[in-house]
Amino acid sequence: MADNAPIGVFDSGVGGLSVLREIHARLPGESLLYLADSGHVPYGEKSPAFIRERCRSIAAFFLSEGAKALVLACNTATAAGIAELRELYPTVPLVGMEPAVKPAAQATRSGVVGVLATTGTLKSAKFAALLDRFASDVRVITQPCPGLVERIEAGELDTQATRSLLRGFVEPLIEQGCDTLILGCTHYPFIKPLLVQMLPPTVRLVDTGAAVARHLETVLAARDRLGSSGAATRFWSSGDPRRLAGVLPVLWGEHGDVAYFPG
Repeated sequence: MADNAPIGVFDSGVGGLSVLREIHARLPGESLLYLADSGHVPYGEKSPAFIRERCRSIAAFFLSEGAKALVLACNTATAAGIAELRELYPTVPLVGMEPAVKPAAQATRSGVVGVLATTGTLKSAKFAALLDRFASDVRVITQPCPGLVERIEAGELDTQATRSLLRGFVEPLIEQGCDTLILGCTHYPFIKPLLVQMLPPTVRLVDTGAAVARHLETVLAARDRLGSSGAATRFWSSGDPRRLAGVLPVLWGEHGDVAYFPG
């Protein structure tokens, strides 16, 4: 029998909508809940203890809404909080994000891989472990991107200010021979068109949204918990709900009602 309980998906802001789109495309029968923790964006500049507290609060909320599974659609939240959530909720399927170090290391021809990510992700032990495990034979150049998440949160996907900021992040990577670029934050897929314009055509962009959707499908299928109802997606924001509602047509593809999350 189908399990039509919803799946809860959250991020520090609107970035997780890039993952939500992949989940919806792969699993159209699933009912989805999305929470943008925009009142506390960006997570990448917050302490691990603070991020763990946010993860606990949001997970408890989703479970109170009947969620059958949780997706941490944020690299920083996954690095800081998923281990604790697995201890707290051992029977709940939990799917997180991690920068695509392994496929990038396999794809590079020059042997130089660039990573665009938040400071929190780049400083995490989880990211260090990925490098040790999958990138011992390549050179990985990391680039923190302060201010970029805030631009994307504001819907500034192709403004001159965003272009200038992004160019300052990617040009040093290209100068050092990077031919594969990891988008290490769920916000960054929304600026792929801008990146394509400013990068040489030989540079490959790698993100993990589609892989997360495939993994979620595998996890739910193994538990016989795939859904079939495809109910309308519900949205919350801990910031101004009007801001999330305003960017949904661009980042999600359709309008939606957004409730305030006070947690």
